[in-house]
Amino acid sequence: MTPDEQSLLAAWRAGDVQAGQALFRRHYGGLSRFFRSKAGDAAHELTQATFLACVEGRAAIRATSSFRAYLYGVARNILYDHYRGKSRARELLEFGEVSCEDLSPGLAGVHAREQELELLLRAMRRIPVNAQILLELYYWERMTAREIGEVLGVPEGTVRTRIRDAKQHVEAQIARLARSPELAESTVMGFDTWAERLRQLVARD
Repeated sequence: MTPDEQSLLAAWRAGDVQAGQALFRRHYGGLSRFFRSKAGDAAHELTQATFLACVEGRAAIRATSSFRAYLYGVARNILYDHYRGKSRARELLEFGEVSCEDLSPGLAGVHAREQELELLLRAMRRIPVNAQILLELYYWERMTAREIGEVLGVPEGTVRTRIRDAKQHVEAQIARLARSPELAESTVMGFDTWAERLRQLVARD
């Protein structure tokens, strides 16, 4: 957490509403992107619900070294509740197994022209939700393994292992969905570049 963000957080806890608003403005784009890639048109509603939950539970933020990690931890729980509310088998949902495509087919409003982008988008939505969240926090929000560990409540070393596993999940889906071996290879070889392009696409749409 930067000194500026620490000051804003301290002021917000002390009752400065404007400081809280400044914190939320700083993270609104990333949080909206987090929900957009997994919940489509419900992104705005879920983003607002996350900020409200942070306001109601702001005293708990003292226990974490990163406001951003706390924020995305809340967002993950809001997303899970959203999916449970849509599922008849809500008590049986296992987010380490089901994918966003299983829970909410299609992604309204997001369209990729490049074949690699379209392929990566489809592949990301077909891996387990937990794995998709992990990769987006790492590649899109540029969180460190330590920050992601705070979001997920696991050790930093576990996060690094899970990132490798998640990439393997994506690569397997790319190979399965690609129209040709050449397209699969170009998508995998340029993964970092295509992941950044996909980040921009989801944010823009």
